[in-house]
Amino acid sequence: MWQYAFPLLAVVIWSGNTVVSKMAAGTIAPTEISFYRWLLAAVLFTPLALRPVLRNWRAVRPQLGRIAVLGLLGMVAYQSLAYYAAYLTTATHMGIIGSLTPMMVLALSILLLGQRLTAGAVAGSLVSIAGVAVVVSSGDLGTLLKSGANMGDGLMLLAMLAYAVYVILLKRWGMKEVPALQLLYLQIVFTVIALLPMYLLMPKMGLSASNLPLVGFAGLGASMLAPLMWMHTVAHIGPSRASMFFNLIPLFTVMIAAVVIGESLAAYHAVGGVLTVAGVLLAELWKAPLRRERAIAA
Repeated sequence: MWQYAFPLLAVVIWSGNTVVSKMAAGTIAPTEISFYRWLLAAVLFTPLALRPVLRNWRAVRPQLGRIAVLGLLGMVAYQSLAYYAAYLTTATHMGIIGSLTPMMVLALSILLLGQRLTAGAVAGSLVSIAGVAVVVSSGDLGTLLKSGANMGDGLMLLAMLAYAVYVILLKRWGMKEVPALQLLYLQIVFTVIALLPMYLLMPKMGLSASNLPLVGFAGLGASMLAPLMWMHTVAHIGPSRASMFFNLIPLFTVMIAAVVIGESLAAYHAVGGVLTVAGVLLAELWKAPLRRERAIAA
């Protein structure tokens, strides 16, 4: 049972990182925290991963283009958009909207990977979308229809879409010849390279006593410790069981946001969060095909 402590702690760290993104707004520029976070992770991972990458270079080299694309989507686009979203919406909203990601991955898997469409996928998508709509409208769907979602919620949706595409490409490309730790390390290296011009050109607020702990948590906790625990989890209990823990992220995010930064939980947060997670569970557990294949008489 102790093996389940690893995914649980990983999702707690990732949930806390959403709150850290909100705390960083106004204390450090989004480009700065993105760059420092991944630079710190690259430095910490180098002693663990550089030599294995060099030994495996013959297998790694043909995959460098794909690895760069993964880094741009899963780290540069996803996390940068989330940092900008944090200026304009709450950590609670970010956490609940983030729980829509499994549905985005499922939809893209059906469209791009030929995954079978199930009744749970259809029902779950409708329920999850309804849940997110309740959250981004602050419980007033009429206002959402009139004025749309706020910019922060919209940026968070784009961030999760970028991450969903990242997951799909990771599945499609496989790259089994590159072990998980090496793959993560190379993505981080490409991310630092990609962020460097943005870091140099964009306005900066500088490191300070107030934002250094935030950078440290994002770089050490969310970018290194949590991924290592997740790799351990997948290796020992399998990806299917591990993925179920992701459904706890909105709950943990809301709880941490309430305790650490005093965000209040309204009734529409609870309703929207329950609907979104219920939709994901429907899709994962209700595997009946939408259309049953009819046997053709010989």
